Amino acid sequence: MDKANFGLVGLGVMGQMLALNIERNGYRVAGYDLDEEKVEGFTKGREDKKLVACGTLEAFIEALETPRRIMMMVPAGKPVDAVIDGLKPQLAAGDLLIDGGNTHFTDTERRAADLEAMGIVYIGTGVSGGEYGALWGPSIMPGGQDEAWALVKPIFEAIAAKVDGVPCVTHIGPRGAGHYVKMVHNGIEYGDMQLIAEAYDILHRGLGLTAAELHEVFADWNAGELESYLIEISRDIFARVDEISGKPLVDVILDEAKQKGTGKWTSQNALDLGAPTPTINAAVEARIISAYKDERVAASKVLSGPEPGIDADRDEVIKAVGDALYAAKICSYAQGFALMKTASEEYGYNLNMGAIATIWRGGCIIRAKFLNDIKAAFDRKPDLSNLLMDSEFGKAVEERQGALRKVVGWAAMSGIPAPAFSSALAYFDGYRSERLPANLTQAQRDYFGAHTYRRVDQEGSFHTEWVDMGVAPEG
Repeated sequence: MDKANFGLVGLGVMGQMLALNIERNGYRVAGYDLDEEKVEGFTKGREDKKLVACGTLEAFIEALETPRRIMMMVPAGKPVDAVIDGLKPQLAAGDLLIDGGNTHFTDTERRAADLEAMGIVYIGTGVSGGEYGALWGPSIMPGGQDEAWALVKPIFEAIAAKVDGVPCVTHIGPRGAGHYVKMVHNGIEYGDMQLIAEAYDILHRGLGLTAAELHEVFADWNAGELESYLIEISRDIFARVDEISGKPLVDVILDEAKQKGTGKWTSQNALDLGAPTPTINAAVEARIISAYKDERVAASKVLSGPEPGIDADRDEVIKAVGDALYAAKICSYAQGFALMKTASEEYGYNLNMGAIATIWRGGCIIRAKFLNDIKAAFDRKPDLSNLLMDSEFGKAVEERQGALRKVVGWAAMSGIPAPAFSSALAYFDGYRSERLPANLTQAQRDYFGAHTYRRVDQEGSFHTEWVDMGVAPEG
């Protein structure tokens, strides 16, 4: 039997979908999993396909042509290390290992260095698009050595989503660059989802729109500048009726959003790098507070606030919320791309922002029409410091800032939490402010801790003796 061109370790749903995608594009695929049932199910009913089920690691290694190309689709963390430890004794110099999970980029950095010392090339790659994307075309974000990318480029370009004939995959950069970019993708995804949730909340609780009416609003939005995968699926969600209760399905789903941690990683890394990502942070915190369901129910019976309700023309509110959503979305993406720019310099990734925007146009969860505009912005100025400094995006937010201010105000006066909208507006106002009140903050730091301060009229570092150290405090 001919040797397999590609191997997959981990035959869960994502692994199997990727295998079928790769096979459909002309490659023979070997699969291995610790779960014997998954191994048996890999080829069951697929006898006409170029798939090879392997019951042992030894058989799996033997089934692959050299240099071997092996992709791991297992949970992040210790399972990845366990698979690598099992494979290492059987691999040869020049073989390629790929981690396709949601791995923290620092783990990828560590593993890449360890394997490179053995002559094994390594890729940490983000794969976005869920099960459907894995089968029919995901967005793929591989990071690793040039020679590693050369080994997998034809396969990844074949299986990736295509937009205007361009594959939604590119070599992101060295070592952990791919997983880093996927992490930020997920952070932006958190921000996008929270902004959409807040728009829904304002229109539903504040304006009283039904699920059927929301379906129509989101359908209109998806036909315009807000066109995106997340708006599209929100439109579809509002149309679904629960078979048990007969109510809109969205109304019977518990208001508790789970998370796997990638959004939190983005916020933590942004804090480490000193890069402001307030909208992503707000989205992470919103998911956290949603998990306090029992406490929120108890608090609702004790703490009072305004009754939700917006006293304004229905069509005016809907248009304002749509405009505010677009403006806030720009601010959120601006934060994510600025974070990647900072990280690129800090970690030596040499990230190409225009290329990243290009591969996010299809396959991934945050795919949206306006990613074409982001690519165009970086084409105009590759070293663009912030999307808000692009003439087109800056103008778009300026023109819609009135709507964003209205929406934040309506939400506040109605007692509807809108942390993502509020943070996006504060980011815009903070970024465009020539002078912020940080001068008082720094004066306070110098007062209690002698941390010094800089002056606006002289160079150097200064300290003021704010109190007489020889006088004891009163009391």
